[in-house]
Amino acid sequence: MVHKSKPLGRAIGKMVCALMLACAMAWLALGPGLQGQAIAAGEMSQDQFDQRIHDYILAHPEVIVEALQSLDARQREAEAKAAKAALAARADEIFRDPASPVGGNASGDVTMAEFFDYNCSYCRQVAPIMAQAAADDPQLRIVYKEFPILGPDSVFAAKAALAAQRQGKYAEFHKALYDARTRVTEAVVLRVAAEIGLDVPRLKTDMQLPDIQAAIDRNAQLAQALKISGTPGFVVGDQIFPGATDLATMKKLIDHARSSK
Repeated sequence: MVHKSKPLGRAIGKMVCALMLACAMAWLALGPGLQGQAIAAGEMSQDQFDQRIHDYILAHPEVIVEALQSLDARQREAEAKAAKAALAARADEIFRDPASPVGGNASGDVTMAEFFDYNCSYCRQVAPIMAQAAADDPQLRIVYKEFPILGPDSVFAAKAALAAQRQGKYAEFHKALYDARTRVTEAVVLRVAAEIGLDVPRLKTDMQLPDIQAAIDRNAQLAQALKISGTPGFVVGDQIFPGATDLATMKKLIDHARSSK
């Protein structure tokens, strides 16, 4: 799965939090007696107390690892809860945004939304799996969320795809871009557009329309709310699945969404 790089500040912040947790663990490890001594005036100076904590951490470096693991687990749990809440609150935007192209059965009983980038190799690998899932399940509805995170070429491709929808050729264009089997540059996008019979001058004009950029911006905001930081990312029913997957797993997600209705 393709991920955006994490800012250095976030990593430093996690380390600071971990050190604070480690210090708290060290404080607890001193035992009630020594804690009382540290608190009692005159029993232990601040320097002595700091040295005691320092020595404990050096003697037990595993507390840093434990603190980091505890912090990561808490953050993952908090992020998962926030993502589930966002999914429930913004289901219409995810599954029923009129600007998002729809594939499969437009009236299907289960909807799978995919956040993707045409230059993501994992998205390219999963495209035929999605096509097979739709072929095997006539009640599957697919919503395509253009989520170009891999640079200007990806943004150009996403805008062109949404513009192709205005000419009734989104599905054909979407598949042709993946079938190109190369980095999807501006030149590749325009070549593919011409090959499938799109009106290229009209395409270029439509790509500049504000509502096309607005649709991409909405997708980016949704991905952030759902904690989808890379591509591909899937939302099926009440489930958020980050990363590429195989056909069997995809079908399990679909079946679970259908049985949960």
